[in-house]
Amino acid sequence: MANNENISSKRVAVRQRIMPYIIRALVWVGMVVLWWVILAFTVDMPAEYKLRHSTDELRQQYEIMSERYDSLSGVLENVVRRDENVFRKLFESNPYDLSADLDKERLELYEQIVGQSNDNLSEILAERMERASKLEGDIEEAHEDLRYAISSNAISIDCVPAIQPVNNRQLTLLAAGKKPLINPFHRTMREHHGVDYLVPEGTAVFATADGVVKSLSEKNTSHGKAVTISHGNGYETSYSHLLDIRVKKGQKVKRGDIIALSGNSGLSFAPHLHYEVIYNDTRVDPVHYFFLELTPEEYQRIIRIALSSMQSFD
Repeated sequence: MANNENISSKRVAVRQRIMPYIIRALVWVGMVVLWWVILAFTVDMPAEYKLRHSTDELRQQYEIMSERYDSLSGVLENVVRRDENVFRKLFESNPYDLSADLDKERLELYEQIVGQSNDNLSEILAERMERASKLEGDIEEAHEDLRYAISSNAISIDCVPAIQPVNNRQLTLLAAGKKPLINPFHRTMREHHGVDYLVPEGTAVFATADGVVKSLSEKNTSHGKAVTISHGNGYETSYSHLLDIRVKKGQKVKRGDIIALSGNSGLSFAPHLHYEVIYNDTRVDPVHYFFLELTPEEYQRIIRIALSSMQSFD
């Protein structure tokens, strides 16, 4: 019994001696943790400092870019408004939206399809496939006829006007098509027999097919300085309102040869080239004769551009 009491008293004594050290250790640990927390919230470590300031730089760059974007948006809106005003003054109409027709067609097609049953859609698809197959056959037959005509020398493809008379790869220079347009001098609707290219004076003008220079006009007529080329097979082309003529009457030319420089001579509203294609003494639409340099998509685009014109330049 006495031994048990001695053991218990020794344990209590040991606890009493150890407890202050434990308390001091806990206090020191608490102080270290508190100090670390304070440092963590008040002082950035090197990696944190770098990350924080890199974010600040990105934020500043974003703000600068946002201000620049707003500024450019304002400038662009002003340019668009001025362009619309110029278009209205020149052509007395609102600017033409080239995508409006396609959007309208898509909407109409969607409205037709959305209410159809599967059976009706299958019938429509079969009908369109049949039409496409027939069209494919017609095109193949036309190609065979053309191949035979070329091989038998009935026609020469080099003598068919098949390129644009000026460098217009971006399709931005065509300003007026072949159709009734407002005449800039008489302010009335008149038939426009060719296409107008809005190009600066001195722009190179190319022969659009092989041929012979049929006539030249150096007089100050309504067409100004002009060149007419006979290509044979019933084809002729004419180039009007020129600045300088680089060929002579009777001279043979090849497709792509520079025959003149564009100008503003004659009865011309602004510097431009007036280009016509004549087949069997009938003026035809030149736009349909650019097939050597236009893809189907570019052909559709230039057709829409020609249809959107409201005023000629001669």
